[in-house]
Amino acid sequence: MTDALTYPEVGATADEALPRGYQHVRRSAVIGRGGPDFEAAAAALMTWQVQRRSGLSVRGSERVAVGEVVWLGLAIGSLGIGFRCKVVSVIDEPRRKGFAYGTLPGHPESGEEAFILRWRGDDIVELDVVAFSRPARWWSRLAGPAGQLVQRWMTGRYLKALA
Repeated sequence: MTDALTYPEVGATADEALPRGYQHVRRSAVIGRGGPDFEAAAAALMTWQVQRRSGLSVRGSERVAVGEVVWLGLAIGSLGIGFRCKVVSVIDEPRRKGFAYGTLPGHPESGEEAFILRWRGDDIVELDVVAFSRPARWWSRLAGPAGQLVQRWMTGRYLKALA
């Protein structure tokens, strides 16, 4: 199985304008206040806890790193699905931490998702989720709006994972 990303706009979650031709997500949540909350959230974020606490199974490296391939699994009732993503960028700044991963062949979507933790000047700690995606498989195209609902549902779970 190849580790080639399934979309050409690699790194575009860092841009102000997301690429055309995709569904876009840009949501934020306040998750704490001050340095201790930021450091604790950053440690959790960079060890896949956002995904795990959101109900995903995670197989791969223990820490997020550029180039790492991770397998993510989701079970809804008796239905289960697993897919692979590749970390395409990492942010490691004093008041910003995070990463973005992109989809690999076999993923139901094609695109990228970023998780960015910010310790703002007003001492608020905020998690941003930014994504662009479009269906990549026949059955995800067939799902249409239901697939978008699943994405919104997962984004909400991500934003609550570090609170």
